[in-house]
Amino acid sequence: MTKLSVNINKIATLRNARGGDNPNVVKVAMDAECFGAQGITVHPRPDERHIRYQDVLDLSKVVRTEFNIEGYPDHRFMELVRKVKPAQATLVPDPPTAITSNNGWDTISNQSMLKDIVAELHESGVRVSIFINPELKYFEPAKLTGTDRVELYTEPYASNYHKDRDTAVKPYIKVAEVARELGLGLNAGHDLDLQNLAFLKQSIPYLDEVSIGHALVCDTLYYGLENTIQMYRRKLELE
Repeated sequence: MTKLSVNINKIATLRNARGGDNPNVVKVAMDAECFGAQGITVHPRPDERHIRYQDVLDLSKVVRTEFNIEGYPDHRFMELVRKVKPAQATLVPDPPTAITSNNGWDTISNQSMLKDIVAELHESGVRVSIFINPELKYFEPAKLTGTDRVELYTEPYASNYHKDRDTAVKPYIKVAEVARELGLGLNAGHDLDLQNLAFLKQSIPYLDEVSIGHALVCDTLYYGLENTIQMYRRKLELE
């Protein structure tokens, strides 16, 4: 079964646009779980332009499914993860000014650093996933870091899906097979939506988890949160 982790960053963006606490990110996370989300994902950034560090602490008290904290592993991020001890920490190579995650790790040149970070997170009992491009050269070095999983960066797949979905998914199938041979768990995320999700799942049936935020929140404006989560769940349950 591929789990659906709902990224609630955009809920925090909406709240921050007016100040105050509406919508309340903690309530949205709790409701999302009630409506079928199998995980909650947050990505706090240094400028706290959406999810704030205090949000992460507040959410850690109420999330009952898998809590996934994404981010660049600087001192503040690592301190937060050690304190919260989420089910999973997803390491992304975002610079502080990045609008969104737009590239995976170079696990070759950063292997030593990532190995130390993974070991530190494992000491806290946290499962680790490394955000990675669908390029074969990065997978064996990723395995050598000791990471439990890799998260496939799916923006290239999503961008090319409507042009030629078979061509778009081909490199992902190839690297997914390599990851599986190496014993790495497989997550996926970025620009996945109701149009392209089912085909990715059908092409890589052993995906462990997808993390979806922007498209899911946009769909919620039309369909409502409960209905939207169920729609995404159904896309993942197609055989």
